[in-house]
Amino acid sequence: MTAPARLPRRIALSYSVGAVGTGVFSTVPGLLLLYYLTDVVGVGAGLAAVVLFLPKLWDALLNPVVGTLSDRTSTRWGGRRPYLLAGAVVVPVMFALLFSSPDLGSPGRTAVYVGVVYTLAMTGYALFQVPWVAMPAEMTSDYHERTRLMSSRMVLLTVGILLGGAVAPLISGGKEGGRSGYALMSVVIAVVLAAALLTAWWGTRDAAFSAPDTSPRPTVRAQLALVRSNGPFVQLFLAYALQSVAIGAMLAGAPYVATYVLGDAALSSVLFVFLVVPSAVVMPLWRRFSIRTSKSTGYVLASTLFGLTALTLVLAQSAPKPLVFLQMGLLGVGYAGMQLFPYAMLPDALTLTGSSRAGVFTGVWQGGETVGFALGPALYGGLLALTGFVSSAADERVDQPDSAVTGLVLGFSVLPAVLVLLSVPLLRRYAATDARLSAQHPEEVPA
Repeated sequence: MTAPARLPRRIALSYSVGAVGTGVFSTVPGLLLLYYLTDVVGVGAGLAAVVLFLPKLWDALLNPVVGTLSDRTSTRWGGRRPYLLAGAVVVPVMFALLFSSPDLGSPGRTAVYVGVVYTLAMTGYALFQVPWVAMPAEMTSDYHERTRLMSSRMVLLTVGILLGGAVAPLISGGKEGGRSGYALMSVVIAVVLAAALLTAWWGTRDAAFSAPDTSPRPTVRAQLALVRSNGPFVQLFLAYALQSVAIGAMLAGAPYVATYVLGDAALSSVLFVFLVVPSAVVMPLWRRFSIRTSKSTGYVLASTLFGLTALTLVLAQSAPKPLVFLQMGLLGVGYAGMQLFPYAMLPDALTLTGSSRAGVFTGVWQGGETVGFALGPALYGGLLALTGFVSSAADERVDQPDSAVTGLVLGFSVLPAVLVLLSVPLLRRYAATDARLSAQHPEEVPA
């Protein structure tokens, strides 16, 4: 049975609160884990990049499996929500352990510990994230209502990103905070994760969902064929995957730019404030713009703005700090659209195939996002290794060679800029489908 078009405010808000948790979880490891390994534990940049990549590769393989299982699950609590509960329990516990690594006698052993705990954390995240992303296509059948739901979700995602990007580095204390600072941060953030994820699970208990898929389970080849048959989804998926690599690289680079270019590790929080606050402010404006034009037009414009602005950050080594902060604010304007539009357009693309298979598509989608966010830090860590970056423990101070400083700036600016700009032609191809879907629904004034 199709869910009502207009969602009750309580259900929509509870669902959206989950974005605080997903924003925090996707931001903090991406922002701090590579830096924690290289500049607090003393793990080499190359090994640290591998430690970040392998757990996310596992997550990418797991996501389609979770999606298919949630498509076929039927309980009195709904098909998706049992997975939400499992993830809401596992993720906070594993996160509390992630940055609380014991002294195992060598950086290599600590790297193994972090890799195992991160793999378990990513498993819990898959259990929550994949069904949670699939839910909007089943919660409402209205094109613009899905945009309204995504808008509130993205505003709260911005809150989560701000908590993860600004507050977590302050609590950890950067290199000076050492292991104890990062351990304290991990416990505080774990509490935030538990509150947000459990709210999304409990608050959606009265939501109406489409019936589960009871047809014979398709093979992996059949699932991939189903995904490939949805051309608009493939275009959107590839564009978003490229952007995920870009954002992953930029997240990983922020603490290094703050420490070795701006001269103060604490400024990584300031960089995030200048990125996220404008993002939160302009999110409703992007929504209004999309209703008056189209979602794809807004997505293309936001991505182009982000890519061109990121290119200018290559001058960060010689630019005054206020100019760098201004550049980050302009990035935030584009970043807001890059957060809103793909998740507003995803449910639309799923309607072309049928929401009963939403889990298959969102599993693939989350897999692409996960690989992207894994490749970004891995590429950044590889670039650090190639340009001669010197890793060190928290109580050591080292001078980086000029080549390493240049490499960490390029990884923060040119690398993400090129990736985002490469995604724009894919989004332009999607525009025709977006125009057709939009024409099927009367224009409305955004609330």
